[in-house]
Amino acid sequence: MTSEAGQVVCVTGASGYIASWVVKFLLQRGYTVRATVRDTSDPKKVDHLLSLDGAKERLHLVKANLLEEGSFDSAVQGCHGVFHTASPFFDNAKDPQTELLDPALKGTLNVLKSCVKSKTLKRVVVTSSIAAISFNDRPKNPNVVVDETWYSDPEYCKRNGIWYNLSKTLAEEAAWKFVKENNIDMVTMNPALVVGPLLQPVLNTSSAAVLNLINGSPTFKNVTLGFVDVRDVALAHVLAYESASANGRYLLVDRVAHYSDIVKILRDLYPSLQLPEKCVDDKPYDPIFQVSKEKAKSLGVEFTPLEVSLKDTVESLKEKKFTNL
Repeated sequence: MTSEAGQVVCVTGASGYIASWVVKFLLQRGYTVRATVRDTSDPKKVDHLLSLDGAKERLHLVKANLLEEGSFDSAVQGCHGVFHTASPFFDNAKDPQTELLDPALKGTLNVLKSCVKSKTLKRVVVTSSIAAISFNDRPKNPNVVVDETWYSDPEYCKRNGIWYNLSKTLAEEAAWKFVKENNIDMVTMNPALVVGPLLQPVLNTSSAAVLNLINGSPTFKNVTLGFVDVRDVALAHVLAYESASANGRYLLVDRVAHYSDIVKILRDLYPSLQLPEKCVDDKPYDPIFQVSKEKAKSLGVEFTPLEVSLKDTVESLKEKKFTNL
């Protein structure tokens, strides 16, 4: 499944944080890209894509809506590869079913139904998340290694009100069931919290988490998370498409860290910044756990160190005027 110049591929939700980088790398490698967005006339969604190298010759914008069955048919028709990245990601949903669960689950199945109709399709690469891997009752501590064989438990997600995690868990589960029944070659990417520079002009949820720390928040969250660079995630998508032996799920994590570690890295990088001094609560910190990088490395992914990703996030937030630092 090597990159053939001019080969046609589709990227759904192309204006998003990860997707924009996927589009950039695909164009760099000579692909012709059909990029789906909900509104092709919205400059905030499309201008940064249209300015990418190669876009004039090989980028085609296609209007499509996750919740509209059949709306991806024309985008996917004649494509060799489909990168399905479109899925809402934000905290504090007022109506999780409508805002998160339906778009993730129905949207994924709508895209896959369009894929079934395409006779040229070789492989689908779906952006899932660590949210579909590590959220369950299994103990996590420094001796535990989380890998691609782990699955999040929907009941655990419901019990803890983590609706985004539930949306990704159900969407990935439904996708695997569908592709097995319909004989589609699918690979999923399961990144942790994604940081690094932004191509798009609007603030995304994971970059907002870093912005909150550097913009004078008095406290940091009491959360231990995996972190990964957006460029590594995007490249992993492309490599998973191009590698004939790629299969199953790929956990993408450079490092597991507590928010206190993130603040410390930022303080070392930017000593003059006013960063939060204390944790939001007095509960013990969740332990750091290990993650397996073997499968991702087998694709050729070399993870960017978290310090570099965080510095590039902050510089990008400054450049895009999200902060007056």
